[in-house]
Amino acid sequence: MTQKILLTGGAGYIGSHTYVALKAAGYDVVILDNFSNAHHDVIDRLEVITGAPVPVYEGDVLDPAILRKIFTEHEIAGAVHFAAKKAVGESTEIPLDYIETNVSGLVTLLKEMRAAGVFRIVFSSSATVYGEADVVPTPEDSPRSYSSPYAFTKLASEQILEQVAAADDRWAIGILRYFNPAGAHPTGLIGEDPDGIPNNLMPYIAKVAMGDLERLSVFGDDYPTPDGTGVRDYIHVEDLARGHVLSIDALTQTGDSHTVNLGTGQGYSVFDMLKSYERACGQDLAFTVTPRRAGDVPYYIANPDKAKDVLGFAAEMGLDDMCASSWNWISRRKNS
Repeated sequence: MTQKILLTGGAGYIGSHTYVALKAAGYDVVILDNFSNAHHDVIDRLEVITGAPVPVYEGDVLDPAILRKIFTEHEIAGAVHFAAKKAVGESTEIPLDYIETNVSGLVTLLKEMRAAGVFRIVFSSSATVYGEADVVPTPEDSPRSYSSPYAFTKLASEQILEQVAAADDRWAIGILRYFNPAGAHPTGLIGEDPDGIPNNLMPYIAKVAMGDLERLSVFGDDYPTPDGTGVRDYIHVEDLARGHVLSIDALTQTGDSHTVNLGTGQGYSVFDMLKSYERACGQDLAFTVTPRRAGDVPYYIANPDKAKDVLGFAAEMGLDDMCASSWNWISRRKNS
């Protein structure tokens, strides 16, 4: 029997790619999204990619009634929980909003899952739970801390999941600590498309390349890194989506919980990304160095060994692949 997975936030950037990956792996999938950070036409695009209608509920993960409706109308085998606010800088300005959506949303989901007898969940966590890591590349057993309200919500959510699993052995939980997702689907039909000024580096550069923004703001060039800009472990969103499939597979096959990094083990600076994107779009891109952002740290690089051992996961694509696919997506989007 084909298993059915609920994707909260499934119309978003990572969620939409994971939808495609799960469908390709033979799962049925239901999306819940409030479309606060996603466009409705993503659903049409997913239907083109997968060649099938997309079951979607428009609503909020904070609303127990819509979750109850989904669990009543579908035989859900597990959930992948993406629905969350995700901008580090914004979280320092509206921390209560982040705590409500990210922490209360998770608790609401877990309570409705328990009521429905569903005990398998993959949680979208973040490398920000390592704070300013002492060890780089950073393994999963590194001390956890936080340097922003966003990171606090991810750490608190991990701890909630750990407490839930410790109290009830029916739960099988996959905690996936993302490093920096980038890139787009090879069809050019889905990708990262934030409203307004992007908070993440690649979509910001993409808007500069398209002429929507005049220049890239480089937030600090005085970090203790080779070129002074922040260094991040960027992972192609297609690799990341595949990691979610492997996580669900492992929870199903073993019933054992796991916590793993999803990254490449390779760090790239802001200027590395800028140069790679210039190669992808074939033009020089203007930039200005501005002050550091609150909550940013010099390095985030994954030690990916555990993901390989536990899930059989290893990233397959590099920075140039990410930039080329992003340019394919954003230039196609602009002209469609």
